[in-house]
Amino acid sequence: LHSESNMSLRSTFSLHEEEEDTEPQVFAEPPSVKLCCQLCCNVFKDPVITTCGHTFCRRCALTSDKCPVDAAKLTVVVNNIAVAEQIGELFIHCKYGCRAVTNGAVAPAASVAGKPGAHEVDPLGCPFTIKLSCRKYHEASCDYRPVRCPNNPSCPPLLTMNLEAHLKECEHIKCPHSKYGCTFIGNQDTYETHLEVCKFEGLKEFLQQTDDRFHEMQLALSQKDQDIAFLRSMLGKLSEKLDQLEKNLELKFDMLDENQSKLSEDLMEFRRDASMLNVNKHKPSVSRLLAYDPQQIFKCKGTFVGHQGPVWCLCVYSTGDLLFSGSSDKTIKVWDTCTTYKCQKTLEGHDGIVLALCIQGNKLYSGSADCTIIVWDIQTLQKVNTIRAHDNPVCTLVSSHNMLFSGSLKAIKVWDIVGTELKLKKELTGLNHWVRALVASQNHLYSGSYQTIKIWDIRSLECVHVLQTSGGSVYSIAVTNHHIVCGTYENLIHVWDIESKEQVRTLTGHVGTVYALAVISTPDQTKVFSASYDRSLRVWSMDNMICTQTLLRHQGSVTALAVSRGRLFSGAVDSTVKVWTC
Repeated sequence: LHSESNMSLRSTFSLHEEEEDTEPQVFAEPPSVKLCCQLCCNVFKDPVITTCGHTFCRRCALTSDKCPVDAAKLTVVVNNIAVAEQIGELFIHCKYGCRAVTNGAVAPAASVAGKPGAHEVDPLGCPFTIKLSCRKYHEASCDYRPVRCPNNPSCPPLLTMNLEAHLKECEHIKCPHSKYGCTFIGNQDTYETHLEVCKFEGLKEFLQQTDDRFHEMQLALSQKDQDIAFLRSMLGKLSEKLDQLEKNLELKFDMLDENQSKLSEDLMEFRRDASMLNVNKHKPSVSRLLAYDPQQIFKCKGTFVGHQGPVWCLCVYSTGDLLFSGSSDKTIKVWDTCTTYKCQKTLEGHDGIVLALCIQGNKLYSGSADCTIIVWDIQTLQKVNTIRAHDNPVCTLVSSHNMLFSGSLKAIKVWDIVGTELKLKKELTGLNHWVRALVASQNHLYSGSYQTIKIWDIRSLECVHVLQTSGGSVYSIAVTNHHIVCGTYENLIHVWDIESKEQVRTLTGHVGTVYALAVISTPDQTKVFSASYDRSLRVWSMDNMICTQTLLRHQGSVTALAVSRGRLFSGAVDSTVKVWTC
């Protein structure tokens, strides 16, 4: 009997240890068929009412296509609380008083619970019958519940009722301070003797206080984790809302473009009608009306998509109608701007962000955060040379008079271009910060750093003038026939007269760093375009120094500009390049 009891105990222990989710149901009396699901033929488990009005187990309803009664499609409507309460009043045997059977023998623990014949009453197990709704409360404290010896998992399986007696005889009792490093293991007698000499016993109050403090810190950390999870959830919702707002804004921009096109057509129609008027008294008013030229409104005509990171620089090879873009993904993409408007090739070679691009003849020069300059042949789109140019990232490049100028931290290097070679000619020093902007004209080189623009004679390479600015570091420079323009870290655009070097205006409107400037000049007018951290581009008329248009299409900071044949190209942190034309 003892052997049979021990075998039953091991089987029960295995059953309830390995399959905690399997709950055997051996009813004290057979349940009514009205309480059985017609799909699985077992007592309802989580009963639900479907659209056809019948009741099934929730899992059965979700995994079955049709009702077995009227062949209707099964869709869960609501929980059947009344049936669930009736089932909860049924009496079942405690699961520690049941055993799995297969053809009359003890079954493997994998037997499916709840099926007829899958379990039977174990005469050596718990003798109690309990309401199904109260089973968890009873089984949590059942004397027949299998447990492991807390001292050593190698001790034989035990029932809860036998645990106390076993602990008195157990030979594997650990010191209560084992978690702190005490290695004692023995029986009850040696345990009491050990406590008298254990070095941790005298520190138990301090150790307990430390444990309590550590537990409090864990609770606080858990609470912080919950707070972070909540904030992330809120941030996700805000991001979704922002995306929706941006989509709505895109739709409104599309409507605005349509309205502008319609207005342009209406005004052109009116212009044709007005040209037919011969009454002199009408001419002044018509002239004033026609001063607005809708053809000067810039519109987004397309988007180049392909980079896997923010776009930081752009350069146009007008001879071949190619646009080059450099990105945080460490590549340079070559775009066709004339026929296919697609990426022709991706140039790989840098180990860092591509920050600067420049073209001289048939060569493309790229500067990177990896401190190198790479020379590329535009005809073959192949790398032909790499030089270690600076000790810090190469922020900007410009070429003039067969020389290449590269800007970095407190330094500008001048390189003689000899075929595919770059030979260091001179290093321009005396700069107070990062050189992020370089522009070369016929006679001068303009460099921007912290609150300073330096003007260098391009032949002697000597500094001939210094312009003091405000608004932090200079991030961008543009030079027109009459003005020097610079964009700063603190959202400002300063304008100087190119002859007198006197500051004539500060243009405001951006609410972020002005990363780039570009110029389009015609015999009639000069326009300066500015790109900003605030995701916008602005169009400035240099005749009256006012903003004539704000372009909002990018979903990230606008970081780079390039112009070619009256078209404007803009690159942004959203990894795209957009094309703008009148």
